[in-house]
Amino acid sequence: MPEIPAPDPASLKKVSFTRPLLFILALAGLFIAARAFNLQEYLQEDRLRRFIAAGGGWGPFIYLLVWVIVPTLFLPCLPLTLAGGVLFGPVWGVVYTTIGATAGASLAFLVARYLARDWVAAKISGSRLTHLDEKVAQHGWKIVAFTRLIPVLPFFVVNYAFGLTRITFLPYAIATFFAMLPWTIAFVLVASNLLALLRGQVSIWLVIGVILVAVVSLLPVIFKKVKARQGESLEI
Repeated sequence: MPEIPAPDPASLKKVSFTRPLLFILALAGLFIAARAFNLQEYLQEDRLRRFIAAGGGWGPFIYLLVWVIVPTLFLPCLPLTLAGGVLFGPVWGVVYTTIGATAGASLAFLVARYLARDWVAAKISGSRLTHLDEKVAQHGWKIVAFTRLIPVLPFFVVNYAFGLTRITFLPYAIATFFAMLPWTIAFVLVASNLLALLRGQVSIWLVIGVILVAVVSLLPVIFKKVKARQGESLEI
């Protein structure tokens, strides 16, 4: 298993802007590649969604199953979020992605708590996550929501780390579900219009999605300033 990296304190203030910036650069790269290799005729939403529909109920089931497995294997989850928007559209993409991501986060939490506690504790030893339990004791579910809104560490790392804290499962799962919604809605809305963009078509919904990504990236900054004025810090 890969080592869990300790976050760089100098990068904490930049993380809210880095993620959407990388996302936009990735979109630009995909657009250029699609135009360069003349892939437009193959990028048809209807064709992909008919393929999923042909499998009946198995398409969403397989997607959810992959979501459950991927976070526990230390694999990046953003591609899955984008795939949900492309394959299932903006509405069902958000529904399936949110359910799948919550299930994957919950499984990693349970593995850390009941099956691999010593291994996870050794991996986060010496990192900022060593003090996560103290923050949970002070703020409870709020610290879960904070780490979802401000992705200081990869999704799968935080999932495992919370399994070592004193927070109970239900508040963890509920906070995870709702705090991930802003990012999920923003990314899925963009992804659901991604194939049209790669064909050179820019829809109003794509523009709205990109704006939402920018807005959501600012929420953590606003949240931290409000908490700072109140004399309260939720930072890990």
